[in-house]
Amino acid sequence: MAKIRCVTEDDAQALLDIYAPYITETTITFENVIPSVENFKQRIRDISKKFPYLVATDDNGKVLGYAYAHLYGPRAAFAWTVEASIYIDKNYEGHGLGSQLYHKLEAILTKQGVVNLMACVTEENLNSIRFHEKFGYQKVGVLHKTGFKFNRWLDVTWMEKTLNKREKEMAPIIPWKELD
Repeated sequence: MAKIRCVTEDDAQALLDIYAPYITETTITFENVIPSVENFKQRIRDISKKFPYLVATDDNGKVLGYAYAHLYGPRAAFAWTVEASIYIDKNYEGHGLGSQLYHKLEAILTKQGVVNLMACVTEENLNSIRFHEKFGYQKVGVLHKTGFKFNRWLDVTWMEKTLNKREKEMAPIIPWKELD
């Protein structure tokens, strides 16, 4: 069983080591240039201000995967909708790390008051679609030929899950580090 903890900026290189093959070898992310360590540290800082950014580690502290959530869109009306992302070290896929990370991530987001949890999945990434369906996500649409990577067009599936009730008046999202 992996240990789940909050990310630190010191994890940036380990996260990049996990993420880089997704960039260079897959269509799972539409990024095509590996970010710098400093860029990744800034991403950690920006996301962690309001939302959880979690890492899974082994008993020796080696980072095996990570998951985080960020705002779905920049407009005020999107304040209760977030998008989740997850990346697992290729050597540790299929060991339940993703499930552990998502259980923890969703528990925190629920306490924060997040209503809608979104997942943006490349249509050909059937493992991710099945993973999200296992967690109760529903397909809500396919955007055709949305991304172009490896010299071909790719479709994107959007999936959603409701975490909290939709009320007429919504309380502001509680920054995750302020939760008890």
